Amino acid sequence: MKFLQLIRYQNLLLIALMQFVFRYGFLKHQELPLTLYDWQYGLLVLATLLIAAGGYVINDIMDQETDRTNKPGKVIVGQSISEATAYNWYFGLNIAGMLIGYYLADFVNKTSFFGIFIISSALLYLYATSLKQMAVVGNVIVALILAFSVIIIGMFDIIPLFPYVSLEQSANMKVLLAILLDYAIFAFIINLMREIVKDAEDMEGDDKEGMRTLPVIIGITKTTRLVFGIGLLATALLLWYINDNLMNNQLYTAVIYSLITVIGPMVFFLIKIWNASTKNDFRLLSAVLKYIILFGILSVIVITYNIKANG
Repeated sequence: MKFLQLIRYQNLLLIALMQFVFRYGFLKHQELPLTLYDWQYGLLVLATLLIAAGGYVINDIMDQETDRTNKPGKVIVGQSISEATAYNWYFGLNIAGMLIGYYLADFVNKTSFFGIFIISSALLYLYATSLKQMAVVGNVIVALILAFSVIIIGMFDIIPLFPYVSLEQSANMKVLLAILLDYAIFAFIINLMREIVKDAEDMEGDDKEGMRTLPVIIGITKTTRLVFGIGLLATALLLWYINDNLMNNQLYTAVIYSLITVIGPMVFFLIKIWNASTKNDFRLLSAVLKYIILFGILSVIVITYNIKANG
């Protein structure tokens, strides 16, 4: 159980769910060819999870002192699991993820795609060892990793087929890639907000360890105002997207779903973040943003079946 906590199994389950939802709740219903067999897509998900799990392990290794201040009851490395064992897991998870990633890149005849696994692993290492101490930069890195887990679907399951499909199929596949990119941008923005909120929650320990996170530099009040501004912009963009892509196409079920499960919680978040100041406040807001990401991703299923019902 301690190992599962070390690799943040709840976050890994969210990533896996997201990747399976996009393929089996969206792409598989488009009557277009896909590159990977089902078992190979399972390997793509596994490779993503292994790299992400390695990132969580190295982060805990590097955060031992900070975690003793921020969450003393949840310290794993150095207590339940030795640092040496944690390093072994880190290297093992990354090597396994890299090997699977190389196999998949070779299978789709795009060996350059192997680079996304290298880049992701390197960014997670740099984040844990140095970048997380830099205001905003570390937050952006973590948010990008989640966005990559959406983009990688199009890279391996759609792009390799472009030379072999008709012009009509190619045009439709470009639309699918654009939709995946839209969701990747959504995941990036919401997760960026969540990372800043988590920094606000951990400000005490970060300040003690000399980490220059945004809340440490500009204070809690200015940080919450900044996140409020990002959230307000994100909400406006989401409303525009819902109106332009769902409402105008008479996908009313998807509109209602999005308003209730995404816009509603975003409005709640905006109201609460304005005066947030305690660890409990930020812990709640972090959970709200995680649920917004989850229900935002699940919206692709609702949209898919709404389109089929209207057709």
